[in-house]
Amino acid sequence: MTISRRSLLTAGLGAGLIVAVPGIANAAAPSLGGLRTDPFSLGIASGEPWPDGFVLWTRLAVDPLAEDGLGGMPSRDVPVEWEVAEDERMARVVRRGVAIASISSAHSVHVELRGLQPGREYFYRFRSGRYISPVGRTLTSPAPHEMPAALAMAFASCAQYEHGFFTAYKRMAEDQPDLVLHLGDYQYEYKKDSYVIGGGNVRDHDGPETVTLENYRQRHAQYKADADLQAAHAVAPWLVVWDDHEVDNNWADDIPENLDPGQMNDTTERFLQRRAAAFQAYYENMPLRPSSLPSGADMTIYRRVQWGRLANFHMMDTRQYRDDQLAGDGWKKNIMERFDENRSITGAEQEKWLLDGFRASEARWDVLGQQVFFAERDRAQALDVDDVSMDGWDGYAASRRRITQGWVDAGVRNAVVLTGDVHRHWASDVKVDYKDPESPVVGSELVCSSITSGGNGNAAATDPIMAWNPHLKFFNDQRGYVNTKITKDAMRADFRVLDYVNTGGAQARTRASFEIQDTVPGLQARG
Repeated sequence: MTISRRSLLTAGLGAGLIVAVPGIANAAAPSLGGLRTDPFSLGIASGEPWPDGFVLWTRLAVDPLAEDGLGGMPSRDVPVEWEVAEDERMARVVRRGVAIASISSAHSVHVELRGLQPGREYFYRFRSGRYISPVGRTLTSPAPHEMPAALAMAFASCAQYEHGFFTAYKRMAEDQPDLVLHLGDYQYEYKKDSYVIGGGNVRDHDGPETVTLENYRQRHAQYKADADLQAAHAVAPWLVVWDDHEVDNNWADDIPENLDPGQMNDTTERFLQRRAAAFQAYYENMPLRPSSLPSGADMTIYRRVQWGRLANFHMMDTRQYRDDQLAGDGWKKNIMERFDENRSITGAEQEKWLLDGFRASEARWDVLGQQVFFAERDRAQALDVDDVSMDGWDGYAASRRRITQGWVDAGVRNAVVLTGDVHRHWASDVKVDYKDPESPVVGSELVCSSITSGGNGNAAATDPIMAWNPHLKFFNDQRGYVNTKITKDAMRADFRVLDYVNTGGAQARTRASFEIQDTVPGLQARG
């Protein structure tokens, strides 16, 4: 009997103790010192694909919600076997080894693999003691000179555990992408009942607001223990970047949301301690390369991943290096300082890295994986008034212009910005100058809705501001994600939505589709 990829991955997510399977199960098993519970409760993942390898990840935990953040594991390092095969039955093993799940990294494992074939599908699993993990699927990227026929890429953001069930992750896994981009707000820092949606939250956060390393580790474990999220991680390699809630709502560089006396962020020094704890836990729980290992309150997550000659993925960080938001974090009218040439959302070093990447690019598509709304969204209809969000690129207008003009000057063939954060689907054309009606379209932005944040939402397909922001082409207020198919001739984006997330089981459907044709900037609606 032939087992389909979907059947194997779905069944594997329920697997714990496995006996009498070939390969890894018959090797000498390192002892877990009498551990009697499956330590793979947080699932498995892969990420950072390159032509000859990728990162494999797992984190051992027998009690994911343990208050000390260590998952109920013994107070010692634990050896973990891993293996990679060419088939989902794990019969044709090509690489295997042993990694150490260290107590200092909350028993997480990051295996940075090299020496594999480019543009190939692989399968992997782990074992610790007598327990074997589910089987995951991953890919290497194509060789730099190759032009692959197509890439199926999905992207998502904003999964507030309390606001709904992660069914959208399950549906995304069922769509079987070859690459997943997560654009931030992977987890939320709030304590129970401090971020409540209309009708009430449907499940609760454990523990206090995340401030310490123990808090962040526990919170990540609560999210990672979700079976639907595990399914999405197991189906394809991920590229991840954070936004704000992985640390603190609307933080900017070394500035927290609030500097309130007597509170957890009452000084810059205390906030940087919190940021260091959040970064450490983020690295421990993501399939990131060791080059992203944090150093105190600093962690480099902006990076570039090439998918042959088809696409460059420029993964960005719009939190760690930005200037503070102007006039608070929300929507403000007529804040002229937002046009200040000295203001930056990326910082000078990351901006130079991005512009240099544009100039060096030979890819068919240059894709920016980033966090906050890029195109202008002006809520004021009057021509002499603007009303925009200080937390998105509108609050850093000169920074946006430099990036946009940068890809124009570099002759980037097709520029596409991918965005999360706003809990709604949007699609828009990108211009260098939004105040000039004659300014040409030079790129496109695709914005994914949230996985759960904000609750069920509604099926509204227009927003009033679209009437005087003609570059905004699509809006939808339902939960979901975006599937794309990238070829040398076009990029197609399907905006996938779920009718509800307050209970599990909703099906996903395509609410709208757009296409960007090669060398033709701007979005075209497709049926």
